[in-house]
Parts: sequence; C-alpha cells; structure tokens
Amino acid sequence: MSDKPEIKSAKEQPTLSREVGLQATRKLKARRNPTPGVWFGLGMMGLIGWSVVVPTLLGAALGIWLDNRYPGGRSWTLALLAVGLALGCFNAWHWVAKEDKAMREEEKDDDDNDE
Repeated sequence: MSDKPEIKSAKEQPTLSREVGLQATRKLKARRNPTPGVWFGLGMMGLIGWSVVVPTLLGAALGIWLDNRYPGGRSWTLALLAVGLALGCFNAWHWVAKEDKAMREEEKDDDDNDE
C-alpha cells in the first residue's frame, strides 16, 4: 500500500469524465423536474374518478328526466347510466394513455440526451 494516488491510463480518464458529466446532467434534471408527491398522485386519481363519475351521473339524470317525461316499458335511466359509464371509462382510458405516451417520450428523449 502506497500513499501515492493511482494514475489512471488515458483510456480511463475520458470514461470517468463522461460518467461524471452524466451524473451531473441527471442531478440537474432532477432539480428541474422534481418527483411528483403523494398529493399529485391523489389529484390524478381524483381527476380520473371525476372523468368517469360526471358522464355517468349526467346519463342517469337524463334517463330519469326521460323516464318521467315519456313513461314506457323501457328504462331510460338504466340505459343512459350504462352509456354514461362507458363514455366516462373511455374518456379516462384515453387520458391515461395520452399521459403515458407523453411520459414515455420524455423518458426516451432523456435517454437519448444522456448518450
């Protein structure tokens, strides 16, 4: 064991400086884009929930109005409740898919920039 620092070869030095540069870039990115917290996640769940609930309730309300206005053998309430639920689920699925695609593209761009 000697007290002298090891001298790295010329090949290892650019690799080390490259790694340090990549780490610095990651740290700067993390400071610019902080990790979303618990409240962000709860807000997203609430947003998705409301995007399903609102069309469902609107369908049910329209169905009740139609059942009261035009009584008949068929239940407009049940039919429009199901239609509203389907529209709300499609709306939520579409929104989540769009957000997922945007996150994947951002991640891909970050990976391309790191190289």
